[in-house]
Amino acid sequence: GKEMSFNNFLDGDAAYSCVCDFVEPTCVIVKHTNPCGVASAHSGQDDPNDLRQAYRWAVEADPVSAFGGIVAFNRPVTEELAKEIREFRSPQDGDTRMFYEIVIAPGYTEKGLEVLKGKSKTLRILEAKPHNQTKSKGLKQIGGGFVLQEHDFLTPEDIKFEVVSEKQPTAEELEDLKFAWRCVKHVKSNAITIAKGKKLLGMGSGQPNRVKSVEIAIEKAADEIEGSVMASDAFFPFAWNDSVEKACQAGVKAIVHPGGSIRDSDAIECCNKYN
Repeated sequence: GKEMSFNNFLDGDAAYSCVCDFVEPTCVIVKHTNPCGVASAHSGQDDPNDLRQAYRWAVEADPVSAFGGIVAFNRPVTEELAKEIREFRSPQDGDTRMFYEIVIAPGYTEKGLEVLKGKSKTLRILEAKPHNQTKSKGLKQIGGGFVLQEHDFLTPEDIKFEVVSEKQPTAEELEDLKFAWRCVKHVKSNAITIAKGKKLLGMGSGQPNRVKSVEIAIEKAADEIEGSVMASDAFFPFAWNDSVEKACQAGVKAIVHPGGSIRDSDAIECCNKYN
C-alpha cells in the first residue's frame, strides 16, 4: 500500500490498542482515533469464532464514518475474512464497496494476504504483535515540555461493578455493559457508548458537554436502541432532563459510569423511575 502518514500511525495505534483489549474475536473500526464500529463474535452465533459477522456488525454501527477508516482484528485474517473485507458493500446503498486506509491484525494466512492485496493498491496491510500496555507509559507534548503517565490498562475483569439501582441487570445486560465499558475507554471524552449484543450501536465523543455526546450516541443507535446499555467515561453532572433521563427515555435499560458526582443520587432515582 501507500506510505504511512502521521495520522495513519495515530489511527492505526488507536484501532489496535482498542481491539487488543477484547478477549473474544473482535473487529474495531477507527476514524480520527475514535472507534466508530466495534463488534465481537460470541456464542449466540452459529460459529462463535466467525469474525466475518463481527466485521459486518462493526461496519453497520456507522458505515458513513467507517468509510475511509482503519479496520483492526485481534485474530489472524483468513481467506474467508479477507474476501468479506474485499467484497462487502456499504449498508448505505448496498452497492458501494467499503474503502479503508489500513487493515491491521496479528497475522494473515497466505491466501488471506493474497486476497486482501487485491482489494486496493493503496490499502496498507499491517501485522503487529498484540499490545501489552500493563507496563507502558504515554507521553504527550505540551508547550515547553512533556507529560508522562501510565496507560489505562484496566479491563472490566479488573473492576468490581456495583449495582446501585433497584433493578438488577440481567446476565446479558451485564455482559453488554462490560463490552460498552471496553469501548468507552478508547473514545475521546466526553465519551459515551451504547451497545447491545456485543455490538456498538452508537457513540458520542469529543463534545464540550456530556449530554451532547449522549444525544449523538442515541441518534446513531437509532431504532436498535431499545434494550441496549450505555457506558460513560465519567460521572453524569445532571440526570433529570439531561443525559440519564434522555437515555432512559430512548430505550437504554442499563448504565455504567464511574460515579463521583454530587448528584449521583439523582441519576439513581431517575433510573429507578424508568426501571
